[in-house]
Amino acid sequence: MARHCKDSKYSGVAKMKRFSTEWKSSRKPRKQRKYRLGAPLHIKQKLVHSHLSKELRKKYGRRSVGLRKGDRVKVMRGKFRKHEGKVESINIGKTSVLVSGAEITKKDGNKKLLGLHPSNLMITEMNIDDKLRQKILERK
Repeated sequence: MARHCKDSKYSGVAKMKRFSTEWKSSRKPRKQRKYRLGAPLHIKQKLVHSHLSKELRKKYGRRSVGLRKGDRVKVMRGKFRKHEGKVESINIGKTSVLVSGAEITKKDGNKKLLGLHPSNLMITEMNIDDKLRQKILERK
């Protein structure tokens, strides 16, 4: 318990830092959430991966790959389950993906794309225009 007197050994209460790589190895859910939410963008980029379909998994020999704009994905969980669409944009800071067709109607009648988490998506077709992505797929 923290005490607030100057000469006590408990006077300096240790605060959790904003980000630490040590939390990744922790089993505590609170620290896991803090790791994912407070991570810098170069680490959050690695968290924006989705599973591949069975055909693509056989073809490339890997289970998941990073999402890119232009990929065709199938929604596996949530309100838009079994919906297929194209990735419109990816927000790495919020770790959300906007998929065409997965939109909600607001009270004023406007339609808005809903941000989906990449773990709830499955890639059915990949956009392989990028040479860097081709290297990544050939690496394994």
